[in-house]
Amino acid sequence: MNYKIIGDSDNPIAEVKLRQGEMIRMDRGCMVYMQDVSLEGKMNSKKSGLGGVLGAIGRSMTSGESMFITEATGTSNEAVIAVAPACPGKIVRLEVGSTQYRLNNGAFLACESNVYYNMQRQDLGKALLANTGGLFVMETEGQGDLLATAFGDLVELEVTPNKSLTIDNEHVVAWDRNLDYHMEIASGTFGFKTGEGIVNKFHGSGKVLIQTRNLHSLADGISKYLPDKSSY
Repeated sequence: MNYKIIGDSDNPIAEVKLRQGEMIRMDRGCMVYMQDVSLEGKMNSKKSGLGGVLGAIGRSMTSGESMFITEATGTSNEAVIAVAPACPGKIVRLEVGSTQYRLNNGAFLACESNVYYNMQRQDLGKALLANTGGLFVMETEGQGDLLATAFGDLVELEVTPNKSLTIDNEHVVAWDRNLDYHMEIASGTFGFKTGEGIVNKFHGSGKVLIQTRNLHSLADGISKYLPDKSSY
């Protein structure tokens, strides 16, 4: 993917250059500007026809993922499109191929045409505890570049076979697919004693990308300053 990151470090834009006929897939509604590019909304499924429609509907209902994804195709050799995430933070490139990834909801921004992602079912315990992803997590396949986003800064952490790593679920962005993981309550009854909630515990060898902030903490922080609807 021929791209560059522009804007300040906290509110970046990814500007992607496309040649004629070259295509990228991107999250719905993330386009900032474009030139010599055509946009087309597609069902969020690799299948065509009725099977693709039913698959997209099923994924949307079970995982909260959109039924649609946008394909941007260059109409000249000097085409350009800029995309930006919904939340302020960082954009990172993941090289999909020899390493495949799992991503939490909201982490996907754009990918090359040879990169795909599927929603993979989690076990029931993980699904009941998870506050993002529900019964499914996003899993990549294919080969090429994928742009992922984070709220706040991005930090890369290493997991080694002799040391597991425990991370708050709201801070997890993406992780190597070969890592084993499970979700658990941090302490007490849903973190009642410590204020912590659900954590991901990773085992094996690989890396985990985390974000330094999370939206639920921000929402909790500002909710006390918002007017009470019952007062209207």
